[in-house]
Amino acid sequence: MTGFAEFWRRYRRNKGAVAGLVVLVVILVVAALGPLVYPASPWDMAGAPFQPPFSADHPLGTDTLGRDVATGIVHGARVSLLIGFVATLAALGVGVVVGAVAGYFGGRVDDVAMRLTEFFQTIPSFVFAVVLVAIFTPGIGSIVTAIAMVSWPAVARLVRGEFLTLRTREFVQASVVLGRTARHIIFVEILPNAISPIIVSGSLMVATAILVESSLSFLGLGDPNMMSWGYMIGAARSVVRLAWWCSFFPGLAILLTVLALNLVGEGLSDALNPRLSREGR
Repeated sequence: MTGFAEFWRRYRRNKGAVAGLVVLVVILVVAALGPLVYPASPWDMAGAPFQPPFSADHPLGTDTLGRDVATGIVHGARVSLLIGFVATLAALGVGVVVGAVAGYFGGRVDDVAMRLTEFFQTIPSFVFAVVLVAIFTPGIGSIVTAIAMVSWPAVARLVRGEFLTLRTREFVQASVVLGRTARHIIFVEILPNAISPIIVSGSLMVATAILVESSLSFLGLGDPNMMSWGYMIGAARSVVRLAWWCSFFPGLAILLTVLALNLVGEGLSDALNPRLSREGR
């Protein structure tokens, strides 16, 4: 409990990070409970097309087909956040394993792992994601897979660097002398001591994943059965001058979510690495 209190004390020093956390909590609550307030399907026609916002029936207006924009944003929040978090977890899973093995064993294992990582990094990430989604056909699974595939190399390099530093520490050498297995040393001894930068990187990756998903949906490569913020912007791009609200409010939702996640990531970095925070000042 003392450790958490100290962590929160350091975290709340960053006012921007606290504001980002508040915004992120609000967005998560909307994603979790919003469908109870807007139970109707976001695909259903709710009124006449192009009704302006700030009315009692349609606070954010209606789109080209008369669908309620507020309903779309609420339901889209769940899809966009789900893809962002799941894709990040998948990328972290692959990147942590590859980076940990490469950093701990070194030598030829490290060379092979890093050449594989460099191969993936030489391909433009967004183009690679577009190709993967097109090959696997657009859907939640293909989008998550594509985002994870383009995101894991950065995690692998980060974890490898941490393991290269930590594997020479006394507690690791003591485990080797005691005859601990490599798996035990990697996942029980070293990984917990490298978790701070991984958490910070993961928070930032969620924001990037949401942006990539929105871009794919904007291009028509999203799941055709799921409403998302990127799809809403893409569907409204031809009527921006006629009905600005159709793309403005989904874009604002993406902006606030990504900004909140970046602020939270900055706060986590300050809280988990207080010495670096002080040096930065």
